[in-house]
Amino acid sequence: MKTIGFLGPVGTFTEMATMSIFPAQKRKEYTTIPACMEGVSKGEVDAAVVPLENAIEGSVNLTLDYIIHKHKLPIVGEVVVPVEQHLLIHPKHLEDWKAVSAIYSHPHAIAQCHEFLRSALPQGEVKYTNSTSAAAKFIMENPELKVAAIGNELAAKTYNLSIIEKNIHDYENNRTRFVILSKRKDEIITPYTVGHKTTLMITLPSDYSGALHQVLSAFSWRKLNLSKIESRPMKTGLGNYFFIIDVEEKMDEILIPGVIAELEALGCGVRVLGSYPCFTIASANEVVKKTIPD
Repeated sequence: MKTIGFLGPVGTFTEMATMSIFPAQKRKEYTTIPACMEGVSKGEVDAAVVPLENAIEGSVNLTLDYIIHKHKLPIVGEVVVPVEQHLLIHPKHLEDWKAVSAIYSHPHAIAQCHEFLRSALPQGEVKYTNSTSAAAKFIMENPELKVAAIGNELAAKTYNLSIIEKNIHDYENNRTRFVILSKRKDEIITPYTVGHKTTLMITLPSDYSGALHQVLSAFSWRKLNLSKIESRPMKTGLGNYFFIIDVEEKMDEILIPGVIAELEALGCGVRVLGSYPCFTIASANEVVKKTIPD
């Protein structure tokens, strides 16, 4: 893959996820998730990296809906990145950072750092931006303002800001799961591989009592572990849902095809959204140091 699209702007966790798996490839930023996925469909980029799920905020429904209803792009990989939020400030205000008048960031980042802001910067007015990197860019472009931003280490490096307080987030185990979408079947080689998954979309027959129980039984008796089950509306009327199921196995020739055949015999609709390697980044700092050396 030569060019990778990602949900921008530069300096976000999405770019960090992209850099970790594709450090040598050209990157192209998009302003929205639909535009990013459309870039793959139109051939503008070879693959796209978009957020799918956050440990605190839950699923990114827009990504799921576009995968299901708009752009039928296979999932070819996933990467999990730790969400490490830092307090960023312009270097000229290092001495008096506790007197900042405002703190800029994305609403999710502000919410994730509520306790720190309440205790360390109670006088600071909260200002929302479209992304954490947009907040960092604003700080860089307005050095005369005594204000701070919440963002990651990549944003600090990108916009030449100082990290005055590290890891100010309230939850230590916050992670974001990104998916890699592509029509190409190129093997992704990286040291961060931790396993494989197969993701299925399953629709139940409307007149079949106990159908969900039998769906789960098809996985259970084959001893296939499910890491996630989520329902989403089919957009065809109230009460009509499909299920997204993540199986912690690579697509094989017997077990998962056997599940699909059994479910189809029950009258279920089954669509394979992807069978792919999973990558986990232990430290965002590690990614930044590898890709943007001091």
